[in-house]
Amino acid sequence: MQKIKLLFLFVLITSISCAQKSPRKEAKGAINKVTVVADYGSPSVKGRTIWGGLVPYGKVWRAGANENTTVSFDKDVMLGGKSVKAGKYGFFIIPNENGEWVAIFSSVNDAWGSSKYSATNDVVRIKVTPTFATSVQESMQFSVGNSSLDFAWDKARLSIPVTSK
Repeated sequence: MQKIKLLFLFVLITSISCAQKSPRKEAKGAINKVTVVADYGSPSVKGRTIWGGLVPYGKVWRAGANENTTVSFDKDVMLGGKSVKAGKYGFFIIPNENGEWVAIFSSVNDAWGSSKYSATNDVVRIKVTPTFATSVQESMQFSVGNSSLDFAWDKARLSIPVTSK
């Protein structure tokens, strides 16, 4: 009986110490019969300054935590008026202090972070105008809308238009 108690205690301690602070999440939906899936690590604000602080302005960011955020389409789509083949893409954002932000879909979908990001792998770059809510989205979240891939974290909101071909 004591061995079972020790095993249970070991499993409990291991589970708590290994729990991800930015859990992996998935947003899945359909836009005009195209299945769209965003797979991402979801960090929390935790009272930090996100834009211009944790995530610097003017620099490529992996749009999530830990391993890269990926977005996949099961059919060819148009992103911001540009043709993109069905497939799985690394997803990055360049936030800017003023004006438009840049959403990037990269052919490299298995990197860790953005330290090895290279513009030569860009499939498409889309300029997106952010909106800012009055309320904070504590945990980063992607969602699939009727005609867009949507992003929310802290007070920033992005909507990337997606249309089927």
